[in-house]
Amino acid sequence: MDKKDIYEHLAKIYLDASLKKQEKSKKYSRSIKYVVLAAMVFLFALSASVFYSILKKKPFDSEVSLVLLPDVAKINYHFDPARKEIFSLNLNKLDLTRYSTLRFFVKKANYNNVISLRVEFTNNYKEKSEIYFKDLPARWQECTLNLSDFKHISDWSQMSNLAFAIEEWNVQEKRGIVYIDNVRVLK
Repeated sequence: MDKKDIYEHLAKIYLDASLKKQEKSKKYSRSIKYVVLAAMVFLFALSASVFYSILKKKPFDSEVSLVLLPDVAKINYHFDPARKEIFSLNLNKLDLTRYSTLRFFVKKANYNNVISLRVEFTNNYKEKSEIYFKDLPARWQECTLNLSDFKHISDWSQMSNLAFAIEEWNVQEKRGIVYIDNVRVLK
């Protein structure tokens, strides 16, 4: 027997602390450290990839918008004499220079009717510009119009009016209903 074996035998009898148990406990503690480290690296990589995917996909709610009409507006038209039906929003000198897009939801009540909707901006300097949204859908559809497409408006700093109009010459039937909802401008 050499010294190591004698020491092991005495330690086993008197102290119950042998070198083999210490080596096993060191091996287990090292393996636990590696498992914990690997788990931490995995969790960090997972959270970084989730965070990156959230930043990459721009959520709908992250757009900066100014809601002009949160409720549903109803344009109920009945063209007995030749005229137009208008739903108008007073913008009260609203500054829209930092906004680029007008969005709203629109639908018609009668599926068979062919309707065109005129969207018109007016500023305090009496500049008017309109865009026609043709063939309104029978189900809710989001309409997106760039403010740069309103060519006759040169100054967006003092807007006075936003109007939605149904004109007699742009409808197939003389009676009907058009719904407009969630009118907003976006940056």
